[in-house]
Amino acid sequence: MADLLKTIDDYVWGLPLIIAILAVGILLTVRVKLIQIFHLPKAFYYMFKKEKGGGGEISGFAALCTALSATIGTGNIVGVATAVGILAGGPGALFWMWFAAFFGMATKYAECFLAIKYRKIDKDGHILGGPFYYIENGMGSKWRWLAKIFAFFGACVGIFGIGTFSQINGITSAVQNFFDKQHENTVTVFGNEYTLSVVISGALITVCAALVILGGIKRISGVAQVIVPFMAILYAVAAVSLIVINAQKLPGAFGMIFKSAFNLRSVAGGTIPMMFMSMQKGVARGIFSNEAGLGSAPIAAAAAQTKEPVRQGLVSMLGTFIDTIVICTMTGLAIVMMGSYEAINPVTDKPFEGVEVTTHAFQNGFSFMPSSVPAFVLMICLVFFAFTTILGWNYYGERCIEYLFGGKMKVVGAYRYLYILAIAIGPYMTVSEVWTIADIFNGLMAVPNLIALVSLSGVVSKDTALYVKKLKRSSRIRKLAKKGIA
Repeated sequence: MADLLKTIDDYVWGLPLIIAILAVGILLTVRVKLIQIFHLPKAFYYMFKKEKGGGGEISGFAALCTALSATIGTGNIVGVATAVGILAGGPGALFWMWFAAFFGMATKYAECFLAIKYRKIDKDGHILGGPFYYIENGMGSKWRWLAKIFAFFGACVGIFGIGTFSQINGITSAVQNFFDKQHENTVTVFGNEYTLSVVISGALITVCAALVILGGIKRISGVAQVIVPFMAILYAVAAVSLIVINAQKLPGAFGMIFKSAFNLRSVAGGTIPMMFMSMQKGVARGIFSNEAGLGSAPIAAAAAQTKEPVRQGLVSMLGTFIDTIVICTMTGLAIVMMGSYEAINPVTDKPFEGVEVTTHAFQNGFSFMPSSVPAFVLMICLVFFAFTTILGWNYYGERCIEYLFGGKMKVVGAYRYLYILAIAIGPYMTVSEVWTIADIFNGLMAVPNLIALVSLSGVVSKDTALYVKKLKRSSRIRKLAKKGIA
């Protein structure tokens, strides 16, 4: 099974898809005229300023927090560690994560712009929006089959990929790494031995997730607005402190990242250049982390209380910036600075795996503290990160199911319980299988969305240009008014 999954993963995340994701990001960057650079300050301004009027279920900030709750997860801690590992892409993978994230910001802007432009609001005020609606309503009803393909893969990504297995697995691995690293207290589950920390933490997270999930989007967004800012600030303080304390290693870390990113030597005598391996792992983990191009964030953005697609597109664009450019960079720098990407586990005599890599970096970065302190902080951050991702992706999956089955809420309810069941069994899957499955569904989900983004790029470009002109005109009027008053 592991070999089969790896073969499928290598095919799905081969050079064609990597080129396609980057090409769409570059195309949109050109068509919206580097909006991720010139209008980044405006995006931050809109994030905190409420908009008057406009239909929707939640505020623009709540929509961003819901999207961030789904994107800021184990990909920021475990995923980065998996990408930069010595047996994977190496430190150079971090550069390719930055590269993909820069163009991914334009992709995320376009996705969320289209989500607002083509969303539907029913008589009860319930929002129906996301890639399936901008495919069907933007490209035309003859493309409904493509929208259904997206919805199918989206539901699968939630229940088999990003939303469940990888997140709960990351949580329980972190808890085990802190409370029972030597696997001293074990029980038998499904014919295999697992530590009590894995069983107990898995059960607790499943129960907590179920209580929130059964409350719907308003409860999910309410929890996200509290947890997301808290967890992001906590992790940022810890990571920045590590970098500052070990600042003398920072120049060498950047040098290693850029050198590894363009290293053409073969891997273990094979024929695949290290540069391609770094690119593949970096782009794959970057997309897994910030989800630009997948079409997930537009589902949350569609619920925002706004009447202006460009405005929400700018706010949603910050999700990629915060997730990858800020948080993933902190994790990557910590790992490279402390040499944890190539550290060997003294117990197994093999390279550290998953969360162990990041834990090793934090423990060595704060070597003047008892090792349990940074390990505990990292565990808490990962638990919160992954828990909110579980919640966010349940909402995404539900909207996909709702579209697939024509709004039949009984089917949506059944999906909720299957989702909760997937959370419950996630701790008992291996790390490599979990991430491979997640990668496969990520790639499959991206294809129909990328087709739609290319097809509707002209709409995005035209409306964005009109909005920018309107902003400039309003700015000139304000300046003239001030001169008149003076």
